[in-house]
Amino acid sequence: MTAPSRVLVREVRAETVIAAPPAVVWRVLTDFASYPAWNPFIRSIEGKPWVGTRLSVEIRPPERGSMRFRPTVLRVAKDRELRWIGRVLIAGLFDGEHRFTIVREGDGSRFIQAEVFTGLLVPVFDLTGSFRATGQGFLLMNQALKERAERAASGRPS
Repeated sequence: MTAPSRVLVREVRAETVIAAPPAVVWRVLTDFASYPAWNPFIRSIEGKPWVGTRLSVEIRPPERGSMRFRPTVLRVAKDRELRWIGRVLIAGLFDGEHRFTIVREGDGSRFIQAEVFTGLLVPVFDLTGSFRATGQGFLLMNQALKERAERAASGRPS
């Protein structure tokens, strides 16, 4: 009889309803140069949101130190989705496929931020509380994005 395997997949997800149309949410989301002014979780992104591009991303989960990684953009669908994948050292060790999804909801939008983590090191990261901190970071970023997009949609200054 074999021992049960440890979970090697983990998803972290947060959703927010925003009183702004998808085009406004997209504009705020892809204005990487402004991230330091408003984003408490993703402190900076360098690069362009183009498929195949490698970005340089700095995150700062709550009560954790900053971390920088270089994901590759997988999908860009204007006003709808931005997706990238980041890896630690080699594929299969610890991979994270991050997606930002914007869905029209009435006159506004539903913003979904999610990441699916896979690989041999997933159980280790689970033990360190990293997924909990990442989820808190998603919530903080989603709230800040909501506030900034709603101000932009209303014509108020950021």
